[in-house]
Amino acid sequence: MAIASSNIRELQPQTFKRVLGIDPGLQVTGYSVLEKVGQGAKLLEAGIISTKDSGSKLLQVRIASLYDSLMEIIEQFKPQSMAVEQLFSHYKHPRTAILMAHARGVILLAAAQYKLSVTSYNPTRVKKTLTGSGRAGKLQVQWAIQRELGLAALPEPPDVADAMAIGLTHIHAISLEKPELL
Repeated sequence: MAIASSNIRELQPQTFKRVLGIDPGLQVTGYSVLEKVGQGAKLLEAGIISTKDSGSKLLQVRIASLYDSLMEIIEQFKPQSMAVEQLFSHYKHPRTAILMAHARGVILLAAAQYKLSVTSYNPTRVKKTLTGSGRAGKLQVQWAIQRELGLAALPEPPDVADAMAIGLTHIHAISLEKPELL
């Protein structure tokens, strides 16, 4: 028996000024909150959500910890959209892909509960958007983020840098595809 949920409704067209960029992971999830300002973006907050600190190795406890932390971030910053890195795992590591899918599912649930639009980007597109090359290395991407956001230092750790890159990619994509939404 299917139960209709009255607290989840279809997304209505709106302006997208704040973006929550997410680099999903079960142990460490990187996040960034960016705001579109003029032709650029401003970093409001970035960090990691670590489920290692949940005090448990149980999957359900770690997922709950990730969910609770995401809800706090969404409630505090009230983004209008979420950009998430697409799930990618080498075929030799199917267990990793399955664990990542658990984290991604919780992330998408949090977005749905707050009626955020969600866009997924593959790593190649993120790299190409920020550096001009889909094969750019992590350091090149970090330099591009530092330059674009006017940061004093390279963004660290890598999970945070990836979340910033995903958020910036979304801001660029929305600006190019739907300038009236910004």
